[in-house]
Amino acid sequence: MKKIQALATVTVAASMAFSNPRPTLVQRADGWQNLFDGKTLTGWKRLAGTADYKVENGAIVGTSVMNSGNTFLVTEKEYGDFVLELDAMVESPVSNSGVQTRSHFDSPEAPGKVYGRQVEFDPSDRSWSGGIYDGRQWLYPLDLHPEAKTAFKVGQYNHVKVECIGNEMKTWVNNVPVAYVVDPIDPKGFIGLQVHGITTKEQEGKKVYFKNIKIKTTNLQPSAFPADIYVVNFVPNYLSTYEKQHGWKLLFDGKSSAGWRSAKGTAFPAKGWEVANGTLTVQPSAGKEAANGGDIVTNDQYRAFDLSFEFKLTPGANSGVKYFVTLDEKTEGSAIGLEYQVLDDALHPDAKLGRDGDRTLASLYDLKRADKPPRFIHPIGEWNVGRVVVHPDNRVEHYLNGAKVLEYTRGSKEFLELVALSKYHIWPNFGMAPQGRILLQDHGNQVSFRSLKIKQLK
Repeated sequence: MKKIQALATVTVAASMAFSNPRPTLVQRADGWQNLFDGKTLTGWKRLAGTADYKVENGAIVGTSVMNSGNTFLVTEKEYGDFVLELDAMVESPVSNSGVQTRSHFDSPEAPGKVYGRQVEFDPSDRSWSGGIYDGRQWLYPLDLHPEAKTAFKVGQYNHVKVECIGNEMKTWVNNVPVAYVVDPIDPKGFIGLQVHGITTKEQEGKKVYFKNIKIKTTNLQPSAFPADIYVVNFVPNYLSTYEKQHGWKLLFDGKSSAGWRSAKGTAFPAKGWEVANGTLTVQPSAGKEAANGGDIVTNDQYRAFDLSFEFKLTPGANSGVKYFVTLDEKTEGSAIGLEYQVLDDALHPDAKLGRDGDRTLASLYDLKRADKPPRFIHPIGEWNVGRVVVHPDNRVEHYLNGAKVLEYTRGSKEFLELVALSKYHIWPNFGMAPQGRILLQDHGNQVSFRSLKIKQLK
């Protein structure tokens, strides 16, 4: 407790040294306001770390220092809906920076820290600049939009645009649309410039530059985004106007079982599944596969598609989301199909079976292991976002919380070899149906689903 109080005291003192109690913000004739006058740090204050900020040649320059955490120069004013534009430069590929939006400082969950959504400046080989991150998680890593990875240039100024209107946040880098998030958390907060905390001598003294910082808060109109950019949507069972315009459909309305039926009959199961509180939940039955309500499948069938869903596991639970399910195969247990594994890897024994981890979370079950960074696995009891993309040319991708964790091609030599080594080898042409249903598995454990949505691809 004493350490936290001491840190807060140092932070407040540093903040006062960088603040002006009477900031002026001039309204321009075009409706924009300059957040930076090009000469002073009027209207800004430093928070959290000890990195240095100063004004040089009409730019705010942040310089990294050893033994400091993330340091932010933030506006003294909070903003709700706005369009923000600025020019930013990261001088070195070993640096990292970003712009905070609708952010906050020093909560019980994040004492002495700045938290909120950040537009990332990532000059590393990963190239996720323009993606969106916050203290909870990566919200929009650029695995979701790889075409935008080349927009940001290291060692030169990049024009960055951020639009926050209502629950929607969009980003552009050098006029390239990058990220699109719908998130009901944090309707307003301050804007901040980041110098990332460092741990190596190589990173010490590296500079980031910001200039031409301006904001518009009135007469806002959402800017158009091109088609076919994936939207990360954290409003349960809801499609944004953009998603509706570009072909997305909800597979679960949050209120009923409409659109679903039993895998073994034409009606929805009379027991074993519950629709409540915006979730579709399979009830526990001592871990017995398809022994209670049984699997459920969509009424409709799909060929090429982009499928997104949220799932929440209970401790030790097992389930799955299957695709290209034809219901033609004869089986006593769960219906057969390509499966995105939904599993508690730590507690369920299935994670240690199969080959090379191919039965773990987000894997192509019994065929190919998901290569998932630990930070993209949300804890048991929290919601995770799964995604399966089947391209018209039979390329398939699995994602977990925005990170691409595997890819394969149906019908390829590699795929056929994997099938031959799996339990599926007894079914001719397994996984090669031209179309099929989407299935949610009853494996006898309680697992909840929501925000199931699909877009057919052509």
